[in-house]
Amino acid sequence: MRALAALSRFVGNTFAYWVLLFAVLAFLFPSWFIGLKSYIVPLLGLVMFGMGLTLKLDDFSEVVRHPWRVALGVVAHFVIMPGVAWLLCQLFHLPPEIAVGVILVGCCPSGTSSNVMTWLAKGDLALSVAIAAVTTLLAPLLTPALIWLLASAWLPVSFMEMFWSILQLVMLPIVLGVIAQRLLGAKVSFAVDVLPLVSVVSIVMIVCAVVAASQAKIAESGLLIMAVVILHNSFGFLLGYFTGKLFKLPLAQRKSLSLEVGMQNSGLGAALAAAHFSPLAAVPSALFSVWHNISGALLSTYFRKMTPDAVVAEEKPIVG
Repeated sequence: MRALAALSRFVGNTFAYWVLLFAVLAFLFPSWFIGLKSYIVPLLGLVMFGMGLTLKLDDFSEVVRHPWRVALGVVAHFVIMPGVAWLLCQLFHLPPEIAVGVILVGCCPSGTSSNVMTWLAKGDLALSVAIAAVTTLLAPLLTPALIWLLASAWLPVSFMEMFWSILQLVMLPIVLGVIAQRLLGAKVSFAVDVLPLVSVVSIVMIVCAVVAASQAKIAESGLLIMAVVILHNSFGFLLGYFTGKLFKLPLAQRKSLSLEVGMQNSGLGAALAAAHFSPLAAVPSALFSVWHNISGALLSTYFRKMTPDAVVAEEKPIVG
């Protein structure tokens, strides 16, 4: 049991490398992974169920203690990432399926690995967890609404179909996970220990399925999509950080805002794209999953070395 828990921690800490390795393998040998396409939805459900197992009431205590800081992070997330996605689609004149895919990943809630990156960055972990939890709970309403608002100029978007999809993909598994935790109590502790392993394997399989199904299109448009993904993610980190700076938040909370805004639940994006649009529309989510785990790890390493200076330490935040 201890060996499995240790393996789980190792795999969780090296998440980005596994995603990158298997994304390359899926591109080079798509026939090996194409059969995984039918498992995208249940795999994401498994990841969300695991999130439900780890959610506690304490995770929302930050909402009560500092509601405006959490609200700022949630609003920044759902304004900056969809807005930047729409602007990049306009700037690069992206084809409809790719444009919808970029906007879709921009409208998703905060990424499941952002909390780990915040911890590594010595950010405000409580704030990070609260923002991630609230954006996830708001996703059934805000994600389809934003996609309908921003992406319907390119392709038809059904708000209700996406709403029900996200309820099934996100809310139902999370609720079941919370119920299981409440009923089983300490008995789920081992499951929580191996969750990083389960989550990494599930997300790697989702990425492999999307890359394999769209291998030809990635070969044709992959560099363009990758450039857009890198810009999207980078502007999310940058604007998230400066939103915190604008509202005079302490350094630890600026780090949290940066990582929570810039990192997306790209597994959800891939699942929604595959279910409602096409494999090509899922490619931005798959590439985002590869890239934001690499960039998030690099940024958290940089953030870790940052310490508040005397001026910042004396500032009083105007939010919270």
